Amino acid sequence: MYRTLAMLYSGGHKGAEAAFGRHAEAHGVPEVTLSFEGHTMVRETNVRVLSDAELAKGDVSMEIVSRHMGRTYSSAEKIRRVIQSIFHMVNSAQHVFAIGWIQADDTVKGGTGWAVELAKFFNRDVSVYDQDRNQWFTWIDHSWQPDEPTIPHKAFCGTGTRNLTADGEKAIEALFDRSFGQQAVSGDAA
Repeated sequence: MYRTLAMLYSGGHKGAEAAFGRHAEAHGVPEVTLSFEGHTMVRETNVRVLSDAELAKGDVSMEIVSRHMGRTYSSAEKIRRVIQSIFHMVNSAQHVFAIGWIQADDTVKGGTGWAVELAKFFNRDVSVYDQDRNQWFTWIDHSWQPDEPTIPHKAFCGTGTRNLTADGEKAIEALFDRSFGQQAVSGDAA
């Protein structure tokens, strides 16, 4: 039995997404891992494979994504499907938590940045742990404000870089501890 109404939506990728899943599991928070045919994940908990028709709902021109993010993305089918699946992660959530790097133009580096931009477009709460500054920031009044966010007791998205640092992992752990209480370290409980 889960103690909370919270639900994690993620993509099960190596790094931040896998860490969000591990900490959700440790805190009794259910998770849904969104995937698509041919997608490789490291965390395969409660996987929901999106159909081509479902993925198409999240379709957007790669040119628009590239222009909005101020960088070039490949138009390869796999990248397009990742962008489409990010739409479903963000659309399912009421708050998006991401681990990565906030850039000078207020976007977030890499594919994680698209999740953050979609959260802004969809008027979702969005918080980013910047691994260079070792601090959480929340998008408030059109700018990044230092914050110590908590996970709402509702659907949320956990995403981010594959290159998770030790401090990034600790930030995810602390986020869950602030939100749901501290958990005993594995092996401490008999």
